Amino acid sequence: MKKSTKKIVMVLFVALMAAIMAACGNDSASENEAKSGTGEEGLKIAIVTSPSGVDDGNFNEDNYNGILSFIEKNPTATVKSVKEETGDPAAAVQAVADIVADYDVIVTPGFQFAGISNIAVENPDKIFILNDSEPAPVDGQTDFDNIYAMNFAEQESGFFAGMAAALETKTNKVAVVNGIAYPSNVNYQFGFESGVNYANKVFEKNVELVELSGYAGTDVTGADVGGNYAGSFADEATGKVIGNALIKQGVDLIFVAAGGTGNGVFTAVKEAKDDVKVIGVDVDQYDDGVNGSENIVLTSAVKFMAMNIEKALNSVEDGTFKGGNVVLYADTDSTGFIKEEGHHQLSEDTLSKLNEAYELVKAGTIVPASNFNEHSPEQFPGL
Repeated sequence: MKKSTKKIVMVLFVALMAAIMAACGNDSASENEAKSGTGEEGLKIAIVTSPSGVDDGNFNEDNYNGILSFIEKNPTATVKSVKEETGDPAAAVQAVADIVADYDVIVTPGFQFAGISNIAVENPDKIFILNDSEPAPVDGQTDFDNIYAMNFAEQESGFFAGMAAALETKTNKVAVVNGIAYPSNVNYQFGFESGVNYANKVFEKNVELVELSGYAGTDVTGADVGGNYAGSFADEATGKVIGNALIKQGVDLIFVAAGGTGNGVFTAVKEAKDDVKVIGVDVDQYDDGVNGSENIVLTSAVKFMAMNIEKALNSVEDGTFKGGNVVLYADTDSTGFIKEEGHHQLSEDTLSKLNEAYELVKAGTIVPASNFNEHSPEQFPGL
């Protein structure tokens, strides 16, 4: 073959390979990465989630939105989403181990990621943002310089849900439906019950908390916490059964803190002939409440996760990051309820009472019961 012919073949080969690699890279970016801008490389971020992924419209998506908001303001940063398909804690931790070498910061939303502490010890140059759990101890160590573990005072958000339900019910029967009695879920339950009891005492209501036989929860210590627990965060069928049973008993307001199981409760309420509403959880669920020309969502009890994920990433970017285990309360505007116009159906009177109570919670005057704060829904500071 002549030299000129060889040169032409080589050029064509290189061009072809470049095109193939570019095409593969584009596919990967469109499926897994969100990028903004060009130039100097910024933080490489990964988020590893439960099987519901970053587009679940709830917990995972809110965490992801915090990352996207950070990237909007830091145009060279990138994020890759990884979905762990089983929900098993060992598999969740392994999913993080599989990618740790390739990223600067890994965000892990969910209790199943507590075991990442071992990975953090082995990779001190990597930063981990853990939401909804504390890291598992490693040789007695519980705090890690490269893990920022966020927990939220769900009992505060649950308290506002309970107040709202007690102030808005017409049948004087309300209930909470939960998934599994993990601490965060029990916090929501105890907070809700605290809010109902507060409204009963302070505003002279007479509202009953309805619990179904056979659905009591058992927390991580083995204690019976009562409530209405489906035993799963991904069982819509059982959620619908519980929802229908509560409606049959006259409940007209249901606080739904049950993950995917809660979708079944939403369905039961949408199909109900009676005027029944739900209170959403974790994020603003008003859009999920659309039911023809109506909406079944009264308000939502929320944890402002996106805001706090973005704050943590900002601290990494500006060099002020500090590891540690924190619980975020109303005093940092991290817990609360949805009161934006067009996203709730609270009366002006209820909204006014909730806003007044929010300031008391923020000041520490009201301290709703949680799974482990040694208060009960029947006896807590501020009642």
